[in-house]
Amino acid sequence: MRMATAGIGAMATWLVAGATIAVAQSPAEQRGLTYVRTHCARCHSVDKVTDSPLKIAPPFRTLHLRYPVESLEEALGEGIVTGHPSMPEFRLDPGQVGDVISYLKSLER
Repeated sequence: MRMATAGIGAMATWLVAGATIAVAQSPAEQRGLTYVRTHCARCHSVDKVTDSPLKIAPPFRTLHLRYPVESLEEALGEGIVTGHPSMPEFRLDPGQVGDVISYLKSLER
């Protein structure tokens, strides 16, 4: 019985380690996630499963279905201005743009 318990424990550890590797992010993706959690998550879903808190705000995981997320680089750097007043204007520095794009690309996987 002790042997079976040890085997189950080892298997659980292996599964957890595998799951951790599967969700591991690059430093740029981690910084991008931090940025979007801080500045965007109030309205947008910034993960792979939840609904957007503001129903009209598209979940970030679906952006790549509308257009290549790389096409947002210029808008993020120059300032995103939308046709609705509830979204504030954002202007990111070049490093932040790269980080956010890296994170958005990670949502495609």
